[in-house]
Amino acid sequence: METKKKQFKMPHTFVIIGIIILLAVLLTWIIPAGSYTRFENEAGIKVIDPNDFNYIDKTPVNPLEIPLYIVKAFIKRIDLMLVIMFAGGAFHILTKTGALHAVVAKMAKIFSTRVYLFLPILTLVFGLICTTQGVNLFIAFAPIMVMMAFAMGLDSITGASIILLGGAIGFSTGPLNINTTIVAQKIAGLPLYSGVGYRFICFAVFYVITNIYLIRYALKIQKHPELSPMYELDKTSEFRDAADLDSFGNLDARKILIMLVFFASLILIVYGGIRLDWDMSETAAVFLALAVIEGVLGGFGPSAISKEFLEGCKKMLGAAFIIGMAQAISSIMNAGHITDTVVHALANGLNFVPTILLGPAMLLANTIINVFLTSGSGQAAAVIPILAPLADLVGVTRQTAILSFNFGDGFCNYVLPTSTALMGIISAVNIPYDRWMKFMWKLFLIWLAVGSVMLMIAQAIHLGPM
Repeated sequence: METKKKQFKMPHTFVIIGIIILLAVLLTWIIPAGSYTRFENEAGIKVIDPNDFNYIDKTPVNPLEIPLYIVKAFIKRIDLMLVIMFAGGAFHILTKTGALHAVVAKMAKIFSTRVYLFLPILTLVFGLICTTQGVNLFIAFAPIMVMMAFAMGLDSITGASIILLGGAIGFSTGPLNINTTIVAQKIAGLPLYSGVGYRFICFAVFYVITNIYLIRYALKIQKHPELSPMYELDKTSEFRDAADLDSFGNLDARKILIMLVFFASLILIVYGGIRLDWDMSETAAVFLALAVIEGVLGGFGPSAISKEFLEGCKKMLGAAFIIGMAQAISSIMNAGHITDTVVHALANGLNFVPTILLGPAMLLANTIINVFLTSGSGQAAAVIPILAPLADLVGVTRQTAILSFNFGDGFCNYVLPTSTALMGIISAVNIPYDRWMKFMWKLFLIWLAVGSVMLMIAQAIHLGPM
């Protein structure tokens, strides 16, 4: 099922980016070229002077040079691409050791009779892990969660929601996310992992609100199963009689140690980014070392470690390539000197928006963009080169602009039929899209409202740096 959904998404995303690249080249021939004067602020970051914009002579890009721009974009972003691939390799080995399976099964055994504790604990596990990973990596876990939900008298939607809603919180707030936040901060010139404190506050707010919604739904279904959108279909589900928590293995000392090493590596990466001025190369090195250590602790031999690491890297290769191609968009726009022209036009439009609503306006814009460009890393590479200077012009901090990108890119992935994470997981457990949306549409609107409030607060406190 996972392979099927990847085949669905990746060509779709590459085609969209290819069309945008062609459009960018066309715009260099049509749009007047313009330029802002730039200077370094006290933090050493290049920003634009909002009062010094000038139109200049056109420098249209030759369409025959598109392949060269793509190659140069890959070279420019190779550090980000390696981080994403190496992180995928390390996480793949983690799942192969069975440590994560054992942790989840152990929690299910302990809290299986207390829904009000069971659901928040598991959504917290998936939420914390998805602060660094994409939710699509847990497609294989979906049947496990559904079997656990059935064993507790719940429905398949509740089981799938443990992963999807928990993962949505972590991915969309992105405190440690390599694919979105770190890519965006790197492009915007911000310190890596900066603003992590406020992001975890956002994580906590969304976590509480989401779990209230999920627990209320679960208790209602436990009391009145016929109210579930999946009531009739769940009666014939292949997973109803297949629950066997013992099949996931015991949580022994080795698996506990693997999980401790995994979380310790994440702490090290964040500490290095904040305190030691680490860049992408150091982060990639940590993930590479983590993969080897996990493999050794898991009892794998050198050949097995190499095989599984490459398998994990391969799963992330599409995302890495999307970063390179999306970077080519901004390179072409810069070569044609139309980036500043676009930013100037957008800034003039946003001047009519009240300052406190600028964050929500950016959230709405990113949500719309994500309908067409569902890759988080690709969207970051495509929109942050415009959002960062735009934020400077309209008086929004770059950190707030990136947070609006996180929310816009993240939360709508759980209602879009083009999302790998959503379609992969609900397909793996036989939940039709329309049944999922009966459960999900209200929560999505709540997420947008809460995200808007958190962005207004970020704007009010001038969330920094920048």
